[in-house]
Amino acid sequence: MLNSWPVALIVGTILGTLAGLGVGGGSLLVLWLTLILHTPYPEARITNLLFFLPGAVISTFLRVKGKAISVNRIWPAILTGCIGAVLAYFAGRNIDLHLLKKLFGGLLLFTGIRELIYRPRKAK
Repeated sequence: MLNSWPVALIVGTILGTLAGLGVGGGSLLVLWLTLILHTPYPEARITNLLFFLPGAVISTFLRVKGKAISVNRIWPAILTGCIGAVLAYFAGRNIDLHLLKKLFGGLLLFTGIRELIYRPRKAK
């Protein structure tokens, strides 16, 4: 039942919305796939990438179109993000799967704790 089309559409819509808001829907998708649907971790990572890319492109396009961000300001992030993705791909191929899962879990814990204690800086 949990891997049926209606559930997939509901979960995908919720996680896509969260990803579009910048909340981290992709990380939640990996958790959903591995913990609830028992998808093997490597397959969950690939699914996460395929899930994230269209939403990221659409969100970026809409934010640029709405002048919320400047293309000139995001090029360094795009380029370094692509370089980082390639480097992480090659590093991830050579890291033991259990260690990779622990590193991902640690990243999620760190991010969650940071979000709990984060206080926005006051404008000067």
